Amino acid sequence: MASMALGHIQSGDGLKSRARDCFCNGDKVSRLCQEGRLKEALHMVELMVQQTTTTPIGAYLCLLKGCSKRKALAEGKQVHALIAQSVLDSNIFLANTLVHMYSKCGSVLDAHKVFSNMPQRNVYSWTAIISAYADSGQGEEAINLFQQMQRTGLAPDKVVFVVVLKACASLATLEQGKQLHSDIIKRGFQSDVIVGSTLVDMYAKCGCTDDARELFNNMSERDVVSWNAMIAGYAQNGLGKEALALYEQMKQEGVQPDKITFVVLLKACASLAALEQGKQLHSDIIERGFQSDVIVGNTLVDMYAKCGCTEDARELFNNMSERDVVSWNAMIVGYAQNGLGKEALALYEQMKQEGVQPNKVTFTCVLSACASLAALEQGKQLHYDIIKRGFQSDVIVGSTLVDMYAKCGCTDDARELFNNMSERNVVSWSAMIAGYAQNGLGKEALALYEQMKQEGVQPDIVTFTCVLSACASLAALEQGKQLHSDIIKRGFQSDVIVGSTLIDMYAKCGCIEDARELFNYMSERNVVSWSAMIAGYAQNGLGKEALALYEQMKQEGVQPDIVTFTCVLSACASLAALEQGKQLHFDIIKRGFHSNVIVGNTLVDMYAKCGCIEDARELFNYMSERNVVSWSAMIAGYAQNGLGKEALALYEQMKQEGVQPDNVTFTCVLSACAHSRLVDEGRYVFDSMCKDHDVTPTKEHYACMVDLLARAGCWADAELFINKMPIQPDSVVWMTLLGAARNHGHVEIGRRAFDLVVKLEPKNAAPYVLLSNIYAAAGRKDELAKIRNEMKDAGVKKIPGCSWIEVDNHVHTFVVGDATHPQSKEILAELDRLAGLMKEAGYIPDLSFVLDDVEDEEKEKALCKHSEKLAIAFGLISTPPGTTIRIKKNLRVCGDCHNATKIISKIVRREIIVMDANRSHHFKDGFCSCRDYW
Repeated sequence: MASMALGHIQSGDGLKSRARDCFCNGDKVSRLCQEGRLKEALHMVELMVQQTTTTPIGAYLCLLKGCSKRKALAEGKQVHALIAQSVLDSNIFLANTLVHMYSKCGSVLDAHKVFSNMPQRNVYSWTAIISAYADSGQGEEAINLFQQMQRTGLAPDKVVFVVVLKACASLATLEQGKQLHSDIIKRGFQSDVIVGSTLVDMYAKCGCTDDARELFNNMSERDVVSWNAMIAGYAQNGLGKEALALYEQMKQEGVQPDKITFVVLLKACASLAALEQGKQLHSDIIERGFQSDVIVGNTLVDMYAKCGCTEDARELFNNMSERDVVSWNAMIVGYAQNGLGKEALALYEQMKQEGVQPNKVTFTCVLSACASLAALEQGKQLHYDIIKRGFQSDVIVGSTLVDMYAKCGCTDDARELFNNMSERNVVSWSAMIAGYAQNGLGKEALALYEQMKQEGVQPDIVTFTCVLSACASLAALEQGKQLHSDIIKRGFQSDVIVGSTLIDMYAKCGCIEDARELFNYMSERNVVSWSAMIAGYAQNGLGKEALALYEQMKQEGVQPDIVTFTCVLSACASLAALEQGKQLHFDIIKRGFHSNVIVGNTLVDMYAKCGCIEDARELFNYMSERNVVSWSAMIAGYAQNGLGKEALALYEQMKQEGVQPDNVTFTCVLSACAHSRLVDEGRYVFDSMCKDHDVTPTKEHYACMVDLLARAGCWADAELFINKMPIQPDSVVWMTLLGAARNHGHVEIGRRAFDLVVKLEPKNAAPYVLLSNIYAAAGRKDELAKIRNEMKDAGVKKIPGCSWIEVDNHVHTFVVGDATHPQSKEILAELDRLAGLMKEAGYIPDLSFVLDDVEDEEKEKALCKHSEKLAIAFGLISTPPGTTIRIKKNLRVCGDCHNATKIISKIVRREIIVMDANRSHHFKDGFCSCRDYW
């Protein structure tokens, strides 16, 4: 090797011969290093040192470069020892190469030790050590060393500038980047294409895409690296459309893209779910021959999966000529993110069978799949695999394990794992807080957040969203407000995710106006923000406002997602807005969401709550996928419409098909039995729930049983059941008993139940109204007057009755005594017309449902203006003859309105469906589907 330095060679034929041998051996060392046979090369150099006084500097350089390439730290240290033994530490070329070798092998401390001991340094020495720190992610130290270099008076070259610019980019230190830019201009490097490209990259990574683009546009020379830098800058800043547009310009200017171009653009398509552009890129990749590149192939798999095309992703994955662990991870992630957890787990098993070693990314992906499926046993097996492969101490893997156990309902196991983590970061704390919040342990989540702050761990966006969710579940408004203050202090208030979660928290705490104000002032709103506000309205009984906001959302061009549709469908159900529900159903089909099980369940619920039980069943029958929620929704629909036997039949079918009923299912079945006087059947279901299904009864189940017994007049059984309850009866149980006492006119039981409800909920108006009805029906005027005074003294106000009716896709609202509707005159005239016909048909107003102390004539007028009667009259004058009228009421329909509606249905020959707070009443030909049992 002519360029290899031979050192000082002594005279004499023997010495010349050994020098020639050294020269030949140097060539062999070089070849061995190129082939990666470092140990053999090292052994040959050791022999050279022993057999000749000639210093093999060239061989050392070859060996060090080979160690750098192979990241062979152990061999590199042996070479270093030989160099020290040969007293060549002071050779600047060897020292620079040693720094570079240690840097590439990941040993920055060794690199710095060599650098510190160098008697002299040149610009290459500084470049090597600065690169060492920059490559190891220690950008601040790299910048500090660059400043030290400048103080020595050494003039930096363009290579140093490129390295330090990359450090600034990694740290997003814009001011230092700008100072470097100024220095680059002073030294005349601004026109260099590599320096220019790195400047573009630095500005983009600091979030200054406009500055990056201006610099890019003004470059005198641009190569594919320059274009890639700008395209990547757009993609990394969430400007995927601009990245794709720049790619088109790149092609028009005749610049040939490389595989990095395609990888960046495919990631942009994945973030945008831009399937068509992704497919076009795929075509370009095939045309340019990059389809066999494993990195490009992995990114294609990821793109198709993130666009929801898991079948296309899998086909591509199966046909890859080369697959590495990243390929498997991409496909596993694709399945997990598309809700195909079972497929993700199956692919992991296949990966192990094919001998591919999983890494920590694999484990985090598969653990997430287990979490989504609540697949505890598979999660435990993964935990074992993680320990076996030595990843248990990794903070990311540990945090994902905590998340998996928590999502499988094992919060104690999750907490034990969390407590034993050797290292915890904000992700670990957030995972545990989220676990508590998701399992209904909001108080524990808030306590852990306080502990986190005490330990000096700074919360991030994810932490705040988890803790806000805990506040929302507890309706803990004060803690929520304090969190809002913390969020503002940390500068997260403009984050769209945090803003959306704040809206949800305020809405769930009943502060709907605060939620709307926050929504209005958000600097950025996405579909999550709109969905949160729509859900807030729906959850607070403001269905009209929810529907209006959905229309505004569409007008502003925001595309609804699955969550949006479920929220708006719930609003339609709350208003019995069937026509708008049907329009939503059409939109859902158009957007391809109809096969989603969550959307399907909400559609079943909407149709059932609008009184269209046959439509709900037809939809249920044709669902491509059904889960326990689907069955429960359909059973609840039957229960609400008074079809107890149908509910029980479906419950039996559910068990036959192997679907395990849960808490909600049993609540729905017991409610169906209660509304249909199926006492024996209800008793059997309750006993079966405990004995056969290992479901522990909750307060909802106990309340259903009290309702079942008391509604049927089994007072002794009802009271005995309450006395034997293993949990303390709450206000719902006593309200249920009070309601049954109202139906049966049982004064003594009604009074006892009233006293217990008021003790638990002193500001609830409902018990006062029910007891007043009992006294009025029993003719006990003194007690009636007394309870009115008690209500007045307690400052309790009755919730006004409110009814909704949908006509021509518009929801009209009526409250008791309402005279604000534009067609009030016509409505009252229709009611007067009906009143005469009803009296002819034998209708006698039940004045006991008017609690005001006024004359009977005034009571009769008040009854006439109950909200459901106003809504029915409006429906009659606004819809063609024969049209079904659907009314939604916020309270239980009163007895007088129930009797009146039966007669009206016969007079007008129409079906009238009234969905009240308890159930649906289908009035037709003078009869009600409840058979007066409600």
